[in-house]
Amino acid sequence: MIARELINDSFPPLKVSDTGLKAINWMEEFRVEHLPIVDGVNYVGLISEEDVLKLNSLEQPFANQSYSLIKPFIRYNRPVFEVVKAMSKEKLTIIPVLDDDGHYMGLITLADVLKHYSDSGVFSDSNGVIVLEVGVKNYVLSEIARIVESENGVIISSYITPNAAEETIDITLKINQSDLSRVLSSFSRHGYNVKEHYNHSEFMDDLKSRYDSLMNYLDI
Repeated sequence: MIARELINDSFPPLKVSDTGLKAINWMEEFRVEHLPIVDGVNYVGLISEEDVLKLNSLEQPFANQSYSLIKPFIRYNRPVFEVVKAMSKEKLTIIPVLDDDGHYMGLITLADVLKHYSDSGVFSDSNGVIVLEVGVKNYVLSEIARIVESENGVIISSYITPNAAEETIDITLKINQSDLSRVLSSFSRHGYNVKEHYNHSEFMDDLKSRYDSLMNYLDI
């Protein structure tokens, strides 16, 4: 699954013509710490409740004031585990999704990510994830599978994500091993570029950290 498929349509973005008062009301209504601001289709950034309260006036539009923003986002075609990574890096419970032109498409909440992984059974297995970057002309799945199987592993699932403006693709592999060291070494020996790798323990610790952050905010 990719980021676009997890977009939550229940959370509208703020516009630059909106006020700080509207932002505070929406944050209370949706129980979030941040909300995205857009200017037409263009993503401006995320504003926090703390920064809203620092505005000179809660009744004036954002466009008429100076304010602080952060600008995290995830591209629409990135795999779901990269959504978790982006949220964790900025300690967020939501992340905006952008298209290739930087246009705002929607947002993903931590609850959406947790539901996805709960439904997919990731909480009950001990699998690892490896992401390879491969030239389009060099992609041979049977060869990749042979390398994994040579280390007594099995590819449970895989999917391809094109890299914009590049002649490469990312191949995300879910492998039935939590210890990926032998498979990673084998890929290295065969000249493959490993972009990312996660074992089950690391991944679940990150999810739990993000989940605890959300629960603390909701006072549950």
